[in-house]
Amino acid sequence: MNTRLDLAFAALSDPTRRAILTMLLEDDMAVTDVAEPFEMSLAAISKHLTILTRAGLISQEKRGRVKWCKLEPDALREASIWMQGFGQFEPVNLDAFERFLETELRDEQTS
Repeated sequence: MNTRLDLAFAALSDPTRRAILTMLLEDDMAVTDVAEPFEMSLAAISKHLTILTRAGLISQEKRGRVKWCKLEPDALREASIWMQGFGQFEPVNLDAFERFLETELRDEQTS
């Protein structure tokens, strides 16, 4: 796998980051608005946003004194294409892929 794909899957491995991506499907959001529904510090949310940004899944832009987050719509294309190669996943059904990986890891640990 290439580094960009590795970064995307690492970023998607966390449920908070997946929730942030879901929120950004609606529209661009200020960092403070992204943080609002989560019971964690703004610093913790900023770390999640940094990971998503490094993976290329979102972009961040400062507008005045407010930092805005925007979903990068084509960012998951490479991951989706890679998963389609297995033939058992929907184009971007990341929840199913996560359940598959959890099952595989659990099976390996009990063996």
